[in-house]
Amino acid sequence: MTLTALTPAIAALLAGLVILVWSADRFVLGAAATARFMGISPLVIGLTIVSLGTSAPEMFVSTMAALDGAGGLAIGNVIGSNIANIALVLGITALVAAIPIQKNLIKKEIPLLLLVTIIAGLVMADLMLDLFDAVILIIALVVAIYLLFQQSSDSGEAIIDEDEQAAIDEMPAKKAIFWLIVGLAALMVSSKMLVWGATSIAQAFGISDLVIGLTIVAIGTSLPELAASVASALKGHHDIAIGNIIGSNIFNLLAVLPIPGLIAPLVIDSAVIERDYMVMLGLTIGLVVIIGLSFRRGIIPRFTGVILLAAYVAYMVLLYSQSV
Repeated sequence: MTLTALTPAIAALLAGLVILVWSADRFVLGAAATARFMGISPLVIGLTIVSLGTSAPEMFVSTMAALDGAGGLAIGNVIGSNIANIALVLGITALVAAIPIQKNLIKKEIPLLLLVTIIAGLVMADLMLDLFDAVILIIALVVAIYLLFQQSSDSGEAIIDEDEQAAIDEMPAKKAIFWLIVGLAALMVSSKMLVWGATSIAQAFGISDLVIGLTIVAIGTSLPELAASVASALKGHHDIAIGNIIGSNIFNLLAVLPIPGLIAPLVIDSAVIERDYMVMLGLTIGLVVIIGLSFRRGIIPRFTGVILLAAYVAYMVLLYSQSV
C-alpha cells in the first residue's frame, strides 16, 4: 500500500492522539469540578477522578479497541503505557530534575505497584482475559483506592498540584458540566479515530496491532503523564511528579486492563507474557531497586534518567527486531 493511500489512517492516528490528550485534560477538569459542586471532598476527587483521569486515554482506547476486535492493541496499550511511564516519562522527568524520595513511596506506593504488577501477571498467565479475570482486577482496584485513600488521609499530603486544584475550585458549575460533556464526547471520537488509524497502518505494513499498541499508541496515551510529571518537577512538586507515574501504572493495570475482559473473552498473544510483561515487571523491580539504593541520599539522581531512557530505547529496538 502506498503512502498516499495511508494518508487518511496516518492523519486519523495523529489527530486522534492530539485530541485524545486534550480531551482527557478537559474531561478530568470538568469531572473534578462537577464533583466539587456535588460536595465531594478534594481528597476523594484527587484519588479517584484525577488519578483515574491520568488513565482516561488508555481506558477509552482500550474500550474502542476491544469493541473493534483489536484485543492486541488494547493489551499492548496498557503494558506499553506502563513501560513508557517508567522508562520514558520517569527517565525524562529525572533528567529535568533530581527527584526527592518520600517515605510513603517506600512504605506503600511502590510495594503496591509491585504487588499489582504481579497480580496482573498471574491473571494473564493462562493467556486468557475473561470476565472472571476482569472482576479480580476490579476488586483489586477498589482495595488499592482504599489503601491510597487511607495513606493520603493519614499523611495529609497533596494529591494534585496547586494550579490544578485552583482550576477545579474556580470553575463555574455550567462550565464544569460543559467540559465534562465535551471532554467525554471528544475522548470517544478521538479514541475511535486513533484505533482505526493504528489498526489500518498495522494491517498495511503487516505489523501486529499488539506492537502498534505497545509503541505509537502507548507513547501517545502516556503524553498526559509526561506533561504532568515534567510540569510538576519544574514547579518543585516532585512527589506529585513521581506519584502521577506510579498512580497511573496502578490504575492502568487495575482499571484499564479489565476492560477487554468485560467486553468479550480475549486470547492473549504469548509474546505479551514472555516479552512485554517481563519487561514491565523488570522495570518495576528496577524502580524498586533504584528507589532503595537512592533512599539514603534522599533523591533519585539525574543519571538514573539516562539509564531508564536507554532501557526504553533497547526495548524499542527489541520490538522492531522481532516485528520485521
